[in-house]
Amino acid sequence: MNTVMTSQEAVAEAQRCLHCQHPSCVLGCPINNDIPGFVAALGQGNFGVAFDTLTKNSSLPAICGRLCAHEKQCEPKCQLANTGEPLNISALETFTANFAYTHNLTAPCDSSGTKGRVAIIGSGPTGLTVAGQLAKNGFDVTVFEGQKEPGGVLLYGIPEFRLDKDIVHREINNLLNYGVNFVTNALIGKEKTLDDLFTEGFQAIFVGTGSALPKTLDIPGKDLPGILAATYFLRMVILSDSGKLDKSEAVLSSDDEVVIIGAGNVAIDAARTAARRGAKLVTVIYHKGPGEMTCHSDEYTAALKEGVQFKFLKQPTAYLSRKQMYTLGALRKGQCGGSDMHKLAGVMLQNVEKSSQGEFQEVNGQEVIPCSCVVLAIGQRPAAQIFTTTKGIDITPQGFVKINTTPYGMTTRPGVFSGGDVVNGPSTVVLAIEDSLKVAQGIAEYIADH
Repeated sequence: MNTVMTSQEAVAEAQRCLHCQHPSCVLGCPINNDIPGFVAALGQGNFGVAFDTLTKNSSLPAICGRLCAHEKQCEPKCQLANTGEPLNISALETFTANFAYTHNLTAPCDSSGTKGRVAIIGSGPTGLTVAGQLAKNGFDVTVFEGQKEPGGVLLYGIPEFRLDKDIVHREINNLLNYGVNFVTNALIGKEKTLDDLFTEGFQAIFVGTGSALPKTLDIPGKDLPGILAATYFLRMVILSDSGKLDKSEAVLSSDDEVVIIGAGNVAIDAARTAARRGAKLVTVIYHKGPGEMTCHSDEYTAALKEGVQFKFLKQPTAYLSRKQMYTLGALRKGQCGGSDMHKLAGVMLQNVEKSSQGEFQEVNGQEVIPCSCVVLAIGQRPAAQIFTTTKGIDITPQGFVKINTTPYGMTTRPGVFSGGDVVNGPSTVVLAIEDSLKVAQGIAEYIADH
């Protein structure tokens, strides 16, 4: 669990490190952070050295410290986990990033911009990481973002209670210090194509636009009003809370009974957001068991504490209108009438179980639960605008970009690179960052060879 530490607490926690000859914690870190190195520096009170060590592989340390699933990755591999108390790497990483911010520390870098010009499309965690790594290593980097300000999903898709937006602004300011340029309100693929960017002198282009289009369930009732994508729901709430949208447009009222379909981090973000906004009842539906959820364990625990209910081994088979709910006896006649009869009022759930072969299959039993709002968090797919306006980039049948391994991340169009969700499908922030580090290296190799 991530906690806020004082300097004394951070030093004391770091001094618990066993300084293993073969540190297994590093094996659990997707981005290969030098965990022993930065922890050893903390233990000696060398906070600046700890920050320099941490930022060798991370351009977003304050964000990683808060969002990375340390409890599933590096911490369980810590030798101290055998005693039940692994090193709190999450809190130490957060402390180090906070200390650097408070004392105006910046990571060592070559911000000369002389090694080549690179355009980055998209300013989510993938784009920001590629931009930061290249800028720190001497490249002239410009990030193009379609929104009014950079940040992508970090700014518009993750609730404030999980990631303070000031942290995002802080990390972006760090990238400005590295020499990264930002161009906002720039819709590449519509106002300007990749070919235009090459004409302007960019030697390589990275497309990190994520997976912006939500997946839906093709079941009866899918067109009923009240069925929302989790990304849309979270974005509307964030805009409302920041004063950029009238609160009446925040798509949720205190009388709502909300059903969340899915059990990843986005689903739990949506569930906790609905609960915090005063929804009467919030229920998460998941077709697998609790041990197979992909969300962070502490987020699941927090959701339970906030009153979110969970129904496992249930598969939605139909959205139900008020008229259908009345026919099924789930609504009294006085509860609906007129145009209300055609509004969303419930979800039909089919019981499922796991077979001996590990497959989920239907079993006897169905359940109808009432709801006035359904939030879908079952994955996303990429938008195609950029790639349909550029020839020579191969796309999979599912809409994801095909890339090469040498140089890593380059598409079938020379000089155009891609990574993160638009290549691999939706994943966690830290896994997107892991992919970005490899792509940044691939771009550097490509430009050096050309």
